[in-house]
Amino acid sequence: MTKTLRIVLDVLKPHQPNALEFSSALADLGEDYRVKLTVTEVDKKTESTIVTIEGADINFENIKNAIEKMGASVHSIDEVEVCGTKST
Repeated sequence: MTKTLRIVLDVLKPHQPNALEFSSALADLGEDYRVKLTVTEVDKKTESTIVTIEGADINFENIKNAIEKMGASVHSIDEVEVCGTKST
């Protein structure tokens, strides 16, 4: 069993919710989640962003569902950091 410690996502999102609201909603999904969002491009209706999430055990499916619920979409998983755990 592995634990995901860090994930970097390329996300296309609408202007609303704004970057702070969007990041806060993702951070609220995990007790120790830290979220960094960088807007890389803006057009009339959307923003291209790079979202970095760090935590002790990130649940990607929960993150992806929350992103989609806010009207955004994950274009790609650009980077991950995982660690193995030895089962007993």
